[in-house]
Amino acid sequence: MTPITDMDVRAADGGQVSLDTWRGKVLLIVNTASKCGFTPQYEGLEDLHRHYGDRGFEVLGFPCNQFGAQEPGDAAEIANFCSTVFDVTFPMFAKIDVNGAAADPLFQRLKEQAPGVLGSRGIKWNFTKFLIDRDGQAVRRYAPTVKPEALTADIEALL
Repeated sequence: MTPITDMDVRAADGGQVSLDTWRGKVLLIVNTASKCGFTPQYEGLEDLHRHYGDRGFEVLGFPCNQFGAQEPGDAAEIANFCSTVFDVTFPMFAKIDVNGAAADPLFQRLKEQAPGVLGSRGIKWNFTKFLIDRDGQAVRRYAPTVKPEALTADIEALL
């Protein structure tokens, strides 16, 4: 299967970014939202990013407004919120759709490689997480209710 790291995504400023930048790293890709009951997970995601970053791990955040309109802000508002409220230092990208006809190609691929419960493809809510191995393959999908700290054993197994 073609690695995730062969894809391009939109940066928060609208430009293109190659995921090749993170080739060879273990990644946690998350659809995020600033006004969600799961928003405090930013803290746990940042903790993972800081704890495992020097071992080749990165968190990549993709804001999404598809669930309850819980990410209404523009790129500057999202960046300001993430940095001032949760001291987020991991990369945040442009706001995207994760489901439907306009779903970002990255999330289309993630859903194919790591389907949900009973093979479902659709993302159910904000803070769905995808763990990517060093070869750029999605190896696991986590429901929004799974807290970032619960992923440590799976992350360590890939590092």
